[in-house]
Parts: sequence; structure tokens; C-alpha cells
Amino acid sequence: MSLDDIDDVAARGFEAGAAAYETARPGYPDEAVEILRDALPIAAGTTVCDLAAGTGKLTRRLVALDAAVVAVEPVPGMRAQLAVTAPTATILDGTAEAIPLADQSVDAVTVAQAFHWFSAPSALAEIARVLRPGGGLALLWNERDERVPWVAEMSRLIRWHERTVSRYQHVDWAAVVQAAGSFTALQEVAVDWEQPMTRDLLADRVRSISYIAVMPPVERERLASEVTALVNRRAEPFDLPYRCRVQWCHRT
Repeated sequence: MSLDDIDDVAARGFEAGAAAYETARPGYPDEAVEILRDALPIAAGTTVCDLAAGTGKLTRRLVALDAAVVAVEPVPGMRAQLAVTAPTATILDGTAEAIPLADQSVDAVTVAQAFHWFSAPSALAEIARVLRPGGGLALLWNERDERVPWVAEMSRLIRWHERTVSRYQHVDWAAVVQAAGSFTALQEVAVDWEQPMTRDLLADRVRSISYIAVMPPVERERLASEVTALVNRRAEPFDLPYRCRVQWCHRT
């Protein structure tokens, strides 16, 4: 699988920023994992494909549910991190539009913080192909909680809402899934939670953003410094608040 097969910013940014991604990106709260466990469902003996698994932020939580987990990830730097964080998972090179699995071979597919990089019609057709009838699909989205003033200012400094990468926050994913014609209606629950942070971790959090990871070093470090200045007077650790949206449906 070539990196030419995926979005250029995603490929270059996540390859360059894989270490920072693993260090500073949030995982997923227990309540979100419990929703996956009960709604898809996931249990011992279940086979789960974690698609665009990244460094394994969700993969390791699925492994802990005693599922047989296949992590599919196209970026070599991310796969290298996956081998460390989820060593018992099966790790494959592949994309959502060409999943390297047999027809009707998995009970559930999860996509954490990545579906916006896919060609949705092609990806949903592939997901429907590899899922067994009645199998579950879950999309997870960690969104920084901009109801908190300093977090809103962080987004302004990094010009988050001017970038196409932020579009996932404004897409009607229920309509996208419905248009595929192979799934039940998308359901959603939002979970508020916090990630403990230090200023060094927050700087890495900025560096891990795909479009920032590919910037010239001077520009990248300027943004990291501007964001960490927002929390200079906060005692460490401090909380970076998130809202995790968990969406799920089943193959018809």
C-alpha cells in the first residue's frame, strides 16, 4: 500500500508526527468504550477491525475487551507505534477503500478520529463487504471542548476552523451512512471528559495535528509556543476538556 493512496496532508503529517501523536493525543474515555462493548457488541471471541488505527489509541482498548483485533493502518510511522502499543493485535497495511480482509470476516468495524479522511461511499461499501450481517460499525470523534475559553482561543491560534481537516465536526454523518444503503440508522451519544495535560504535552498535542506537523519547524514551534502560553499560569497537570462523540449502526 503506497502513501500516495491516501490524503497527502494526512500521509505526510501523520508520518512526521507519529511520535507526538502517541505521546499527546487523547485516548478514549471508559464510557465510550463501554458503549462500543454493549452496542456493537464486542466481547471475547468477537473479531474487530480497527480501521485507520493510527498509533492504537482505540486498538489497545479493544484488545482489553478480549476481542480478536485487526488494526489496519496505511502510514508506516503509525504502524511502528502500533506494534508497541498493541502488540497482540494483527497489524495490516491498508486503507478504508481497500480493506485487506475477506468478505464477511469481522463482527465489528471501528473508526476512531479518521473517517473524515476517507472517501465515504467507497469506504462504507468496503466496510459493508467485510462485516458479517448484523455486524456493527462505530465512529468515534474526540472534539476539543471550545465551550472552555482557553480551548476556543487555542483553536483560533492554530486556525482550526479555517482548515478542511475540521470539517468532520460539521458533517451530517448519519446522512452519509444512510446514503450507503447498507446500514441501520446511525445512533449517537456524547461523552464529556478531560485529558490530563502538561505544557510539554500540550506543545506535542499541537505538533501532532496533521497540517501543523508538515509546517516548517520555525512555524510549527511558533504555534506550539503560542498555545502553551495560554496555560502558563495553570498548575500542572491541568485538564484539556473534550467531548467524545460515539456513533454506531449495524450492517443490514
